[in-house]
Amino acid sequence: MKHALIPILILYTSVAPWAVLSDGQSETRVEHISFATDDGGLIYADVYGKGERGVVLAHGGRFNKESWQPQAQQLANAGFHVLAFDFRGFSQSHGPGDSDMFTAPMHLDVLAAVRYLRKNGAKTVAVMGGSFGGAAAADACSASHPGEINRLILLAADGNGPAEKIKAPLLEIVARDDASEDGPRLPHIRAWFDKAPQPKELIVLEGSAHAQFLFQTDQADRVMKEVFRFLTTAESGK
Repeated sequence: MKHALIPILILYTSVAPWAVLSDGQSETRVEHISFATDDGGLIYADVYGKGERGVVLAHGGRFNKESWQPQAQQLANAGFHVLAFDFRGFSQSHGPGDSDMFTAPMHLDVLAAVRYLRKNGAKTVAVMGGSFGGAAAADACSASHPGEINRLILLAADGNGPAEKIKAPLLEIVARDDASEDGPRLPHIRAWFDKAPQPKELIVLEGSAHAQFLFQTDQADRVMKEVFRFLTTAESGK
């Protein structure tokens, strides 16, 4: 990971030019912003679209905020206000503890992203995180104020804390044969998921792709279909 320790805490914005997607649709304009965390970190992010329905995208350990660009564009084109950010220790983002991604308070980065969207027009905010980013998203949901995070989507992830503390409707998506060097991930994820409060849903896909790598397989459309379904059908339960 490359660290960029910038000694000033300022907000900045710039706007990327319009482009055209491969299917002929216009890309949503991207705004490059930064915001502070509660512990003095500085997080850099890309914002897509506008509106009252916010979505925060939290990347996995092998990815960065740009990795979410296709999914962010799809969400923005559907009317969501999307924020994809780099965790501290990734690219320009930095903050206390950022030399170790596994012990740093990454949930504070997620909460700062949620609060940025709420301060900028979002009335509801969902968080989607993959793997390491999903764990941070789950921890943020547990630490959040009631109603601060309205929906939680985890891609092959579970929280570092008790599942019983999750405060939002939960969608978990994982591939059946997804495995680490310690063995299959599904049993551990399912055990954590089973303890989470309702409403919740576990979707097990065929294959072995891990978290955001699902978007590089023929399951990509299925994953986004389930994400859109969850985000829209859960709206009545804000």
